[in-house]
Amino acid sequence: MLKILFGVARLPFLTLTVLCIALAAAGSWYQQGSLSIGLLLLVLLMALAAHISVNAFNEYFDFRSGLDFLTRRTPFSGGSGTLVAAPQQAQLALWLAIGSLLLVSAIGLMLSALIDWRLLLLGLPGVLLIYSYTEYINKSPLLCLLAPGIGFGALMTLGAYWVLTGKPDALALSLSALLALLISNLLLLNQFPDIEADRQVGRRHLPIVLGPAKAAWVFSALLLACYLLLGAAVWQDWLPAAALLGLLSLPLAVRVIRSLQHAINASSRNQSKGQDQLAAALGHNVLLTHALPALVLLGLVLAKLQGVA
Repeated sequence: MLKILFGVARLPFLTLTVLCIALAAAGSWYQQGSLSIGLLLLVLLMALAAHISVNAFNEYFDFRSGLDFLTRRTPFSGGSGTLVAAPQQAQLALWLAIGSLLLVSAIGLMLSALIDWRLLLLGLPGVLLIYSYTEYINKSPLLCLLAPGIGFGALMTLGAYWVLTGKPDALALSLSALLALLISNLLLLNQFPDIEADRQVGRRHLPIVLGPAKAAWVFSALLLACYLLLGAAVWQDWLPAAALLGLLSLPLAVRVIRSLQHAINASSRNQSKGQDQLAAALGHNVLLTHALPALVLLGLVLAKLQGVA
């Protein structure tokens, strides 16, 4: 049973949630010089439950629609394949999704009562997004692009910062916007290998609607926007200058864009070779999506330590 639960929860992907909460915590500590470990652990539990819930719903609905039997799985896309191997456990996946969502709701209501009722303005859309992402949002190209970034950036990271500091500010908005762009881009690229399979079950995301070549330009533009946003936030003193450590990830960003273009070009000549190159681009992009926020986090910590010294 644990193997099934771990599979549909997609444990290896939960590192992104840990990074989002860590970045919110670093921003909170930078701003006020203290950090409530109790609140931090509670927020982390809530965030992990939210991520597990959306993953489990995705596994369940994709199994039920038949998509899991059509996708070409990579380490970064196409689902875990857990329910394909153990179809009799589909109900267990659904119960994990529902149970995790109930835990998110319970913690969210408690934090809203303790800290600020306006946190519900983030929590209620978050609950709706978790449930509706696979079944409904994936049928709208624009919503499908924006939803992951809204979930991890605007809702999870901003909400965590709000809980830890008592109010949102320009630093929080900068961090959440940066993560929103990065994570929407992560999911955008992860859709490329599944274009044909997704089309067969009625999904409509940008790689389907625009085609891979044009969707790749959208991906590149959003990636550029991440670095422009980082520079603008430092220029406006919303983030400390040390946050520019994030620029150290630029060579990796260039590599991701080049890998994606090579994969698209190769696919027109040899589909199998193009898929292999696309898998490499996906891996580099996962690394980038972790590296850029981690470097910004390091910058916040160094800036605070320098200020304390």
